[in-house]
Amino acid sequence: MIGPRTGFGTRASTPAGSPISAMGCPQRFNTTAYVIARAAARHPQKEALAVYPDVTLNAPPAIWTYAALEAATLGIAAGFSRLGLARGDRILIRLDNTPEYAFAVFAAIAIGLVPVPLSAQLTAEDVAFIAADCAAAAIALADDADPSSAPTGLSVITSRDIMRSAATGERAALADTTADEPAYLVYTSGTTARPKGVVHGHRAAWGRRPMYEGWYAITPDDRVLHAGAFNWTFTLGTGLTDPWANGATAIVYTGQRKAQVWPHLIRQSGATIFAAVPGVFRQVLQQSPDGAIDLGSLRHALMAGEAPAAGLIDAWQQRTGTALYEALGMSEISTYVSSSPQTGHRSGFVGKPQPGRVVAILPIDGGTEPLGPGQSGLIAVHRSDPGLMLGYWNRPHEEAEVLRGDWFVGGDVGQMDAEGWIAHHGRVNDVMKPLGYRVAPQEIEAVLETCPGVAEAACAEIEVKAGVRVIGAFIVARDSARPPDLATLEHHAEQHLAAYKQPRIYRIVDSLPRTPNGKLQRARLAV
Repeated sequence: MIGPRTGFGTRASTPAGSPISAMGCPQRFNTTAYVIARAAARHPQKEALAVYPDVTLNAPPAIWTYAALEAATLGIAAGFSRLGLARGDRILIRLDNTPEYAFAVFAAIAIGLVPVPLSAQLTAEDVAFIAADCAAAAIALADDADPSSAPTGLSVITSRDIMRSAATGERAALADTTADEPAYLVYTSGTTARPKGVVHGHRAAWGRRPMYEGWYAITPDDRVLHAGAFNWTFTLGTGLTDPWANGATAIVYTGQRKAQVWPHLIRQSGATIFAAVPGVFRQVLQQSPDGAIDLGSLRHALMAGEAPAAGLIDAWQQRTGTALYEALGMSEISTYVSSSPQTGHRSGFVGKPQPGRVVAILPIDGGTEPLGPGQSGLIAVHRSDPGLMLGYWNRPHEEAEVLRGDWFVGGDVGQMDAEGWIAHHGRVNDVMKPLGYRVAPQEIEAVLETCPGVAEAACAEIEVKAGVRVIGAFIVARDSARPPDLATLEHHAEQHLAAYKQPRIYRIVDSLPRTPNGKLQRARLAV
């Protein structure tokens, strides 16, 4: 395991009076105490959670105050304890996208259990692998799920059981956990055919503090709406953990996710911050009537998960009158580079390292000496960062691959200019190598999406014969009845790309393969 890390070593300068000026996490630290119990003690009757249930928004939202949120969370924790689950036991959370999901995660963390957030869309084979890999003791299932689908030997808890425990009035005591004790375990794609578990300590919640100023500019008066599902750490972090840690209000939508609902929901809920993947913002712009889009009280929006299409940020600003701030992150550390109201947005760059983060660009082929401004390499984060994972679950070889001396290198390629702005050029395993050249697919996609008639573009290598791979471009047309022709696409690429970067194959497709949360699945393009 990467091991205990508290506070920072050398760091970028932090503005005087910044709320994150002291990054050292307390040695005794419990995530649920930090995220929920503090706010419940300070302002128990303040609105913590507003749940909107349907696409029509005719039903009134269910409101949870901080006092009610704390009571429900600790009641569910007591229910987990009655099952005989012991501190450190892993519990799979495979519920629908409802408040019970969030409550179960923080209830487990409260008493020292280790929740494993899962998507309800995983196959039984996927769940069985994860259950065996992490030696899970229990699983929380939606009420309509078949109990026989649960892996053998696990205690089964239903949504009904969870909400019954929330209403008993019984409260579990918060565990006296350490900052470096495992708090939750998330599974992400590995270098092998099976996903790997990323273990985060309780200090991960503290390690999110650079985002408060460096991305959100969040205040206790904010109302934060996230478009993602709870099984995603982006949603659990940005949509719940950080609003609650700041005494703000989290807004949850449990209905069908259609682009048309988001502007309406933002207005109706009084959201001041809206977070989603780039695809959601693109869909809102495409499916809204021409002209200005009224977003009510929204101050600004947040975007992460993948690289946005060219021009998306400017288009959002023009149509909505609100800023859109991008961030770069990963399961192992969440977001760590971002633009913000403080920095503004600079075209071609994701943003700057968040205040207090120590970030460098290292050579792709090895070494620990940071590269100079403008040089392309792997984006690295100092291992002293409290937001960094504890390590991979039982994957010492994969863990060794991402560590270089004092640095964590997660596989993102980019470059940093003299002012600290970072441009992201994709993942090192996404980088294509036609004719021996390194080519980032995002660079080609950004060019193709400026071609007339192109709505979306994605690139991947295609094997045309044994040992010969070329760049393939997959194009979604703005008008499916009149897709751009091959000559138009080729001419546009010739005008804007070096010869070795130009696609050799173009395919018109109805849509690009994406995860339920909207992230591009590049590996499925050439299948």
